[in-house]
Amino acid sequence: MATGMTFGKGDAAVRRFAGPMGLHFLRAFRLRTRDSRRFGHARREDGSAMIEMTLSLVVLLTVVFGIMEMSLALYTFHFVSQAARDGTRYAIVRGSSCPAGILSGCPGAGKTVDVQGYLTGQGFPGIDPSLLTAVTTFPNAGSGSCIPQANPCDNPGNLVNVVVTYQFPLSIPFIPTKTLNMTSTSQMVISQ
Repeated sequence: MATGMTFGKGDAAVRRFAGPMGLHFLRAFRLRTRDSRRFGHARREDGSAMIEMTLSLVVLLTVVFGIMEMSLALYTFHFVSQAARDGTRYAIVRGSSCPAGILSGCPGAGKTVDVQGYLTGQGFPGIDPSLLTAVTTFPNAGSGSCIPQANPCDNPGNLVNVVVTYQFPLSIPFIPTKTLNMTSTSQMVISQ
């Protein structure tokens, strides 16, 4: 019998039942079981932490990049709203009675092409100007309420409406790329 080896409360009963050979078998079994708990499972689990970390990082980074992309989409929507207001302000001071020589493009420069050119020249960071579309309309034209009658109805006191559209390419890892159509409308009264 080895010294220092105990099997718990029933040591005497195990010795009586197993005899000298059975006791050696039990000790060897106990040692093998104890060693497998220490070392055997570790050999079978070598690299499982790396696989778990890899899977966790894939999910975590997808969520992080998704949050970043949605934040950029929110920034772009804010830009589209601001661009609609800026385009309308550009158009209201460039109506039919705009004083030539004071503002560039007067008189009557508040047409679609001019507003689009003005907005694409703004240079907002992270915004692709080629994806921006601005449409300028004069709601009073053709309704008989244009004072005085003109086509386009860009006289002071009449309305100008600017609709800005931006095609935002939404790209999140592992999710199919989509295009979000962001639109904002602004309407003001022509001042000059």
